[in-house]
Amino acid sequence: MKTKSSLRRAHAGSALALTMIMTAIALAILASAMSWSVNSTRLTHRSVQYTRAIAAAEAGTEKVVTRITRDFLTGGDKLVMDNAASYRLAVPTASDSSYWGDWEFNDASGQTGRTFVEAGNATNYVVLNSDYSGLRAFVSSYRVVSHARETTAAQDVPAGVLQEVRLARIPVFQFALYSSSDMEISCGQPFRVTGRVHANDRLFVEPDNALTFQSDVTAVTSILFERHPLDTRGKPAGSAVYEHPELKKSPVSPMTLPIGTTNTPEAIREIVQPPPAGEDPDSPLGRLRYFNQVNMVLTVSDFGVTATSGRADGFATAVPTNQLAPIVTTTNSFRDAREGKTVRPVDINVGALADWSRTNGSLKSISSVYVLDKRTLPGTQLAAVRLRNGTTLPEKGLTVATARPLYVLGNYNQTNAANLHTTNTATTRPASLVADAVTLLSVNWDDARSTSDLDSRAAKPTTVNAAILTGVVETTKGKYSGGMENFPRFLEKWGSANTLTYNGSMVKMFPSQYATNVWGLANVYDPPKRNWAYDLNFNDPAKLPPLTPSLLKVLRGQWATVPPGQTAVAANP
Repeated sequence: MKTKSSLRRAHAGSALALTMIMTAIALAILASAMSWSVNSTRLTHRSVQYTRAIAAAEAGTEKVVTRITRDFLTGGDKLVMDNAASYRLAVPTASDSSYWGDWEFNDASGQTGRTFVEAGNATNYVVLNSDYSGLRAFVSSYRVVSHARETTAAQDVPAGVLQEVRLARIPVFQFALYSSSDMEISCGQPFRVTGRVHANDRLFVEPDNALTFQSDVTAVTSILFERHPLDTRGKPAGSAVYEHPELKKSPVSPMTLPIGTTNTPEAIREIVQPPPAGEDPDSPLGRLRYFNQVNMVLTVSDFGVTATSGRADGFATAVPTNQLAPIVTTTNSFRDAREGKTVRPVDINVGALADWSRTNGSLKSISSVYVLDKRTLPGTQLAAVRLRNGTTLPEKGLTVATARPLYVLGNYNQTNAANLHTTNTATTRPASLVADAVTLLSVNWDDARSTSDLDSRAAKPTTVNAAILTGVVETTKGKYSGGMENFPRFLEKWGSANTLTYNGSMVKMFPSQYATNVWGLANVYDPPKRNWAYDLNFNDPAKLPPLTPSLLKVLRGQWATVPPGQTAVAANP
């Protein structure tokens, strides 16, 4: 009996010990599970908090990037540089949203309420790879870094974000055809466009013969094979061929001039106008006015002709009147059949200007001229500028700008006779024609015959090598604008036997203000055979025409998270 009792006690002790061991194991497992759960919750909360901090830091960089973008598109690089200090003080605050009241931002150097902003190379000339792949641009890069932490969070989990923004200035004369608004092309003879084409709104492809696009074709709104809604002619009778259909893109983002907040074609026209009294020449629009940029201002009034240096030296250097006599004439006149008016041109002898620019003792190396016409003329007459004897330009090239219509008489910007009537521009100089409207007169033009019928105004083959930035008379109900095939105007009977060779870039920027009669009137002109090409010289920044305007585009670069206290992404080992 005693033996059995001992066995029972032994079994009972073993069971108790086993129970205690199992309980201990269970408690250990429970403790481990609870610890894991707590750690997991902490890690999950930390991960969530880190994600929130990244989003907050990104918001910090976006606030700065948005301001840089706005300033750049409004006023260009200068406005961005002027405001650089204010960007570093820009962070999300409770005034933006009450949400940001619980967040602290710093620039990685211990300064709270600040954002790190660093400007990069501002002179880089690079090939873009965005919607406008292949265009060349002067690019300024800005690195923006923001670090953020939530001050009321249970755990202090900061995060940093880096963004790079690239500000691209795209010289406008990189396009064979460019329009700040709608563009229309309705060729009546075979037409090959050898360079890029861009419309900052709609592109109406409406050929009545064979139209071939050899390069990129882009439009901000759409590319349409149809007439403009106000053009009442029938459907296009021709065909359009895109040699590189993969380069036909629409919609794409717009490109604008930094003239201020309003960027309509009517507002853009101001760049060719003289500044109004009291305007700040350093304002966004003031900086783009040709009048404020040229190195020679030629003023014509009812009392005579004067010329001075440009605004850069306060218009301080005057050109003696006797030196102007071989260069400027105001006594000629001719009839413009399209406008139905007698043109009173300010005739500029470009060859004489080039000689004078090279040899005069006070104002050498002229490369840009603004013609300010203050004459009082009757309504039957049209004030204008005409360039003649223009085969030889000044050594640095020549941009002639005026708010008035401009005429070019004869061959322009080609000293090598062997290269006339060809696309060889190896011996040309950078040149642009900037005006209310541009009319090309052949080498056979005679003022005396301008009042005769069209048959008396016979043209002969002529070559013009220059970019053209000017206005047009837009299409209205039943009145076609003439399209880009008639962008430069004509007043002669050319016919298929006489070719106008043109090498350059055609930029349609605004509605004409002075030369406003519609296209398509009788007895005005018979079109030339068009031998037109984009001038490849303009792909080289050193060969762009003087004072070439730039279109602006903001490109996003690198986006990355960065460790606390850092303003750059660590390089791979």
